Amino acid sequence: MAAAFIDVEDVALRYRPHGAVEGTLAVEGLSLSVAEGEFVAVVGPSGCGKSTLMKLVTGLQFPSAGRVRVAGDAVTGPVNIAGMAFQNPVMLPWRTTAANVLLPMEIVQPHRSNIRRNRASYHERADALLASVGLEGAGEKFPWQLSGGMQQRASLCRALIHEPKLLMLDEPFAALDAFTREELWCVIRDLQAEKGFTTVLVTHDLREAAFLADRVLAMSARPGRILAERTVDLPRPRDLEVIYTSEFADIVYELRGHIAHARS
Repeated sequence: MAAAFIDVEDVALRYRPHGAVEGTLAVEGLSLSVAEGEFVAVVGPSGCGKSTLMKLVTGLQFPSAGRVRVAGDAVTGPVNIAGMAFQNPVMLPWRTTAANVLLPMEIVQPHRSNIRRNRASYHERADALLASVGLEGAGEKFPWQLSGGMQQRASLCRALIHEPKLLMLDEPFAALDAFTREELWCVIRDLQAEKGFTTVLVTHDLREAAFLADRVLAMSARPGRILAERTVDLPRPRDLEVIYTSEFADIVYELRGHIAHARS
C-alpha cells in the first residue's frame, strides 16, 4: 500500500499560555491519513481543533505528542509544498491584486534576483490563475476595488501561485453570501480536477463538505479527535443540482448526526 500523503498519527497538542501549568488540550489521540490527490473535508463543532489540525499539517504548530508527516517527510517547519486560503482574504491594500497573488513567490524564492529574473513568467502565471477564477483583467486593481467574493478568488490564486502539491482551505467561504459561496465551490471543484492537488477543507457548512469532498471527517468536541468519517459516493464531476437530490440530503443528514453526537 502506498504511503499516505498526509499522515497524522496519535497527535496531541496542549496550548500553554505563558506561565500556565495545565493549559488547554486542543486535540488528543488525533489520527488521520489523506491520499495524494484526495479531497478531504473536516467538520466539527466550534473549538474542536479543526484549525489546529490545519496548523499541525502545515508546520505552523507542532504537536505535544505524536507525529505528523507530509509527502513522506516529518513536519519540522513550515511546509513549503502547501498553499493556504483563509476565511479572511487578508490582502495588502497597498498592493495590486496581481502583486498580492505573487506575494508567496517572494517568500519561497531564496534570492530576490530570481524574482526579478523571472518576473515576466510569474506575472503570466498570476494572470492565468486570475483568469481561471473569473478575474481576467483584475490584476492591476487594488483590493478595495474588488468585492468580497472577488477578493476571495484572488486569495485562492495566491494560495496556488507557487503550484503547491497541497491546498489547505480554512473556512474560505464562510463570510460570503450563499450565491457567491456556491460559485466558489465550483471554482475549487474545477481547479482541483485540473491541477490534481491534495486538498483539505475545514468548514462548518455540511453541504459544502458533501459537495466538494471525496471523504468527510467529523471531529469530536475538545479535545478533538476523529469521531467518524463518511465517503461521499456521488459521481464526479458534480454540478450544483446534486445538492437537491435525496442521496446528497442523506449524506448531509448523516454528517449532522455526527456533529450532534460530538456536541453531546
